[in-house]
Amino acid sequence: METKFTVKDFMSKELISFQPDTQMEFAISNLLENKISGAPVVDNSGALVGMLSEKDCLSTLFESTYYNNPSGHVSDYMTTELITVDCDMSLADVAKKFMETRFRRYPVIQDGKLVGQISRRDILRAINQQLKQV
Repeated sequence: METKFTVKDFMSKELISFQPDTQMEFAISNLLENKISGAPVVDNSGALVGMLSEKDCLSTLFESTYYNNPSGHVSDYMTTELITVDCDMSLADVAKKFMETRFRRYPVIQDGKLVGQISRRDILRAINQQLKQV
C-alpha cells in the first residue's frame, strides 16, 4: 500500500462516544442500535479516558444474572490501557499494528485530543480504493 494515505484520510470522525458515568444498559443498547463493536470513552473535557468494546460489555453478564439487568457504569468495564495512533501515521504502519494486536480499532489523537477512530474495516476500504485505481 502506498504511504501517501494516512490515518486522517480514512478515519471515522463522527463518533459515538460515552462518558464514564454512562449506564451500561444505555451503552450496550447504543452499540447495538448503531451496529458498532466499541466506542471511545471521554471525560467532561473531551479527553480520552478509555474504550468500551463488546468484550468489555460481556463482563456485565455475571452482574446481570444477579441484578436481572446490565448494571453499572461504563467506567466499571471500560479498558483504560489504550494504544492510540496519530492522525498523520501511514495506513501501512497502522495495518501492521492491527496484524500484531487483537484490537479492531484505535482512537486517533492529534495534539493530545481525540479526533477520530480508525478500524480494520477503514484499512480495508483504503486497500479497496487503491486496488480500483490500479
